[in-house]
Amino acid sequence: PICRLVGYNLKRAVLVIGADLARTLEPYELRMLTYTALTLVSDNPGLSQSQLADAMQVERPNLVVIVDELETRGLITRDRVPTDRRTYALQITDEGAELLAEATRAVGEHENQMMGGLTKAEEAALISTLKRIETSLTGRS
Repeated sequence: PICRLVGYNLKRAVLVIGADLARTLEPYELRMLTYTALTLVSDNPGLSQSQLADAMQVERPNLVVIVDELETRGLITRDRVPTDRRTYALQITDEGAELLAEATRAVGEHENQMMGGLTKAEEAALISTLKRIETSLTGRS
């Protein structure tokens, strides 16, 4: 039966987790993609748009929409790099950092609730197992 397949169970878990995460981010008017982009810009000041696209594994034209949204909301700035006028350096604004901190607290609560039924050892084993599955299918570590 299908309910015994690992992929089927992973997909069901991902759907439930994704829906709950979307509800968690909604009050901040963020989606998983915009939250991820904001986090990466915060963690890597001066990141270029192409570096952000690579890190998120998103096509560059699709990333422009995400960056435009964050910039329009005043959460990031996009400044030309003086040594390469074709490249923009992305920076988080104070408002963006504040919103990110609030959203990250909420995401942390979401994670705690999601993992609440697992011991720390089980959580570590789950993460390790998921990484091994990813590596076995992509050849990357």
